Amino acid sequence: MRSLPLLVAALWAGTVSAVPAKGASSCVTPSKPSVLPSSFKWTSTGPLIGPKDDGRNLAGIKDPTIVQVNGTYHVFASTAKAEGYNLVYLNFTSLAAAPSAPFYYLDQSPIGTGYRAAPQVFYFAPHKLWYLVYQNGNAAYSTNPDISNPAGWTAPQVFYPAGMPSIISSNIGNGYWVDMWVICDAQTCHLFSSDDNGHLYRSQTKVADFPAGMSEPVIVMEDTANIYALWEASLVYSVKGGKGEQKYLLVIEAIGSDSERYFRAWTSDKIDGTWKALADTEANPFARANNVVFEEGVAAWTKSISHGEVVRTSVDQRLEIDPCGIRFLYQGMDPKASGGEYNALPWRLGLITQTNSAC
Repeated sequence: MRSLPLLVAALWAGTVSAVPAKGASSCVTPSKPSVLPSSFKWTSTGPLIGPKDDGRNLAGIKDPTIVQVNGTYHVFASTAKAEGYNLVYLNFTSLAAAPSAPFYYLDQSPIGTGYRAAPQVFYFAPHKLWYLVYQNGNAAYSTNPDISNPAGWTAPQVFYPAGMPSIISSNIGNGYWVDMWVICDAQTCHLFSSDDNGHLYRSQTKVADFPAGMSEPVIVMEDTANIYALWEASLVYSVKGGKGEQKYLLVIEAIGSDSERYFRAWTSDKIDGTWKALADTEANPFARANNVVFEEGVAAWTKSISHGEVVRTSVDQRLEIDPCGIRFLYQGMDPKASGGEYNALPWRLGLITQTNSAC
């Protein structure tokens, strides 16, 4: 999620359980181990979440992160307009209720005003706290014991107190340091980020030390010949039932030859391992206009399948996803509105559901 500074005021409604019930999940456990397919097919809803007519004059809602806890969806997203970015929170119990869900703008919490964007939320079990990771010119985070209390987030702290790591500053060129993403295994927490200049980075620290002690980043992937092929919005998940090279899934947003956004995918046997192509081309993407169809009666409202997140029901720091019918909340946009100031583009959020599960 590329950007610049800003933002704004408040509104709120709704409460839900703060901590996930043990073993809670809306997915049916498969009767046998499942794996990811080598190609994907999706069905999309229309736009579900967009700016409110509430005086904020937002251009777009984008960069969502989503978890489902005890039947309630919790969504955090960037609020965007020409002047810059901040964050918003909403919750709902069904997709039908998403368009009317009240917004709570997180500049009204201790997260504060100014540039905050591209959130990721997860429950860090060792601390019994929810973490919200986001960009604020650094890799920032806030914590909260109760995800349903948007006023309860702490003021921003950063993973890199000395500022942008030198390996990023020496490779970023004219890009932006964006889209921080945390995932942990049993021993180590890993922090991924991108630079809009063809590089994907990873840092790490011990689970026992998290969130302190992030190492100097290393370059995980790079494509300096075509920086748009490794653009931004990286996601890394552990795959339930995954074996061998399919234990972990990496997804990265790219900009295609038609200037539309889409996602590429790789897999690996470990988070700090070698990533093997799964669905990483325009012809065979993870999610792109050519493998997404719209629900009956829904107009094809976007050609970009852009910055988003898998709907997670296993919400702790391991970021485990069930490969049986993946659901993915994404940002899309009317193709006729794609020109003009980037920060003021009219992004909306929709949901794609995988229709060719290998389960």
